Amino acid sequence: MPNPSGKLVKEKLRQIPSVEKVLESSELQADIDKFSHTLVVSAIREAIKTTKSEIAKSKETVSLDSIIGKTKDVLRDLTSSALQPVINVTGVILHTNLGRAPLDEGALSFIKEVCANYNNLEFDLREGKRSKRGVFVEKLLCLLTLSEAALVVNNNAGAVLLILTAMAKEKEVIVSRGELVQIGGGFRIPEILSLSGATLKEVGTTNHTTISDYARAITRRTALLLKVHQSNFKMIGFTEKPCIHDLVKLGKKHKLPVVEDMGSGVLLRTEDFHLAHEPTMTEALSAGADLICFSGDKLLGAPQAGIILGKRKYIDILKKHPLYRALRLDKMFLAGLERILLYYLKGEAAKKIPVWQMIGTPGEVLQARAEKIKDKLKESGIEIVIKRSNSTIGGGSLPGESLSTVILSVDKPFIPANQQAQLFREQSLPIIGRIEDQKFGLDLRTVFPHQDELLISAIKNIFLKRS
Repeated sequence: MPNPSGKLVKEKLRQIPSVEKVLESSELQADIDKFSHTLVVSAIREAIKTTKSEIAKSKETVSLDSIIGKTKDVLRDLTSSALQPVINVTGVILHTNLGRAPLDEGALSFIKEVCANYNNLEFDLREGKRSKRGVFVEKLLCLLTLSEAALVVNNNAGAVLLILTAMAKEKEVIVSRGELVQIGGGFRIPEILSLSGATLKEVGTTNHTTISDYARAITRRTALLLKVHQSNFKMIGFTEKPCIHDLVKLGKKHKLPVVEDMGSGVLLRTEDFHLAHEPTMTEALSAGADLICFSGDKLLGAPQAGIILGKRKYIDILKKHPLYRALRLDKMFLAGLERILLYYLKGEAAKKIPVWQMIGTPGEVLQARAEKIKDKLKESGIEIVIKRSNSTIGGGSLPGESLSTVILSVDKPFIPANQQAQLFREQSLPIIGRIEDQKFGLDLRTVFPHQDELLISAIKNIFLKRS
């Protein structure tokens, strides 16, 4: 298409409405209320800039409506990363990209109650003087796990960094090559080791490490023995690695602390949910580990946190280190963690913590919900296919394990799977699904029952409008 003449370009540029004129439009008032005057002005300017560029290249028509439309497009791009709730129909229960463990209404109400007011974060109500934060959470953790002492920081990466910095700076840390893991977001154990100032000493091979490999690597510069949960992968075949008991025995012989990064700490028996055995925090501590650490927002089902348990003498070292202040939890996370730990103490975890509710939902319950959704959509002329599949735990927890589930998909859809995925993401309450066998599907295991009606409305909105 030929470029328009200079005269035509100038004429069209003069037709571009001012920022103030666009701001006055009724179509943008809701956006101003939601996102602020400043953000909308920035979007308008970007829309005008785009329009000027298009005028110079083509016969782009100029109108107030076209500028408003472009402004809304810019706003959608700008605000797509703003935090908002979504419906998770991926079937991945601890989906890192979707916020990992959701919280129940009881925990959220307690967080709101604490944070909407002043609170006793660092104040002793009995003595009327300054105290330490997290004291009650630490007591709860010790009661639940029989640990001597406890400490909480902002996440498990922070917990590992604090332990290594406080206990192994400028010294050696021995770890198996098969445990030099990388998990989501680029978190790599070797890089955390390096950042802490400790020297990494690798032993064994990727698939085969013995206790003798650790023993031969110990020198006067060795600070501790480190065991790392393999988190999001599983090795099979010709493999060997020492158990925590063997490492503890070796550590005692050489008077070295043994630290285990468990990745995803668990307090319930995973076998009771038809899953492979996952070592609990109590098991690791009973085996003699001097310190263990794990994430709060994985199988524990709590807000993001890095939890450290173990011998008091080592926990005291961590608490006194200056890095602890930079990594400590704030009042919101402590409040949420406190409420979740109380669920465990009261024997209510499986019923009240959403992660365990989802893991424990029987397949026949999901099937019944799927049939109900199918029947309701059939009344609107939309045929749904129900098929059996598998959900995963996710979040680097229980790699290789899965749960039977049901997936809904539209029968003979006239919209390609990738386009369906986009249309579901563009709903007022975004719906994040999965593509399996080249079909877009909705896995009900990660959907709260009260969200079923929202799924029905979204499916109608997408398929009836385009039929």
